[in-house]
Amino acid sequence: MVTDMNTVLRNPPPAGTVRTPGAGAQGPAAARPAAPAALQRDDVVVLLLAAMRPGALAWGWSRVVLRDKPLRQVPGLQFVKALGSGFEGGFGVKPSLDRSGLFALFRGEAAADAFIEQSATVAGYRAHARELFVAKLRATSSRGRWSGQDMGVSAQPMPGGPVAALTRASIKLGKSPTFWRLAPAAQVDLESASGCQLAVGLGEAPLLRQATFSVWDNVAAMDAYARSGAHMRAIQASVKNGFFSETMFVRFVPLLMQGQWKGRSYG
Repeated sequence: MVTDMNTVLRNPPPAGTVRTPGAGAQGPAAARPAAPAALQRDDVVVLLLAAMRPGALAWGWSRVVLRDKPLRQVPGLQFVKALGSGFEGGFGVKPSLDRSGLFALFRGEAAADAFIEQSATVAGYRAHARELFVAKLRATSSRGRWSGQDMGVSAQPMPGGPVAALTRASIKLGKSPTFWRLAPAAQVDLESASGCQLAVGLGEAPLLRQATFSVWDNVAAMDAYARSGAHMRAIQASVKNGFFSETMFVRFVPLLMQGQWKGRSYG
């Protein structure tokens, strides 16, 4: 909505608004509402998906066991999770022996690029993996927290372009049997969903702390899956039964996708 300049002059902006440098009183840009802190952060996510070579399974599992310890001194890194995966990268309770992931949140694209291109961590994954997928992402919408960490929105959606999504949850112990009874049907629907380029089940703790990452041709394809079938029934059940103690739902615009996952090449 375009602000009427006469209204601005009659009603000066309240404390906390942001004035654009050099704008003076020349137009509506002279006063802009202050954005929430989460909207002002330059958050960039790097997501790695790896399938280890047969002789490198111990190295792959060591990444999950060590969690954030090898990454504490990485410049610009704000938050990181080393993640396991379901069997064959899926969503069931059976764990994968060779597939894993890494979710890393950086302040600024330069720090994310340096991590991808120069870090010993990514070099190690490249050396030990038979498949490695790397994505660099900016959030277009975000709701909730992951271990208390929120996500700054730093991009606008790309109409008609690809979109990525992260859904993660901490499942209440007493609710986990009911949750996992609903998961297989939603997984089957996701794997066959039209417009889904990639989908993977990830987790930081067996059964109770789970995440799904997916990439879609466009928002319409993603919404068509999310609002129908087994997935919609699972959402309705989670709301009704209070499955989760903490959740995060994020949509991203992909800035970079490269490598290979489950036989498909990206970039």
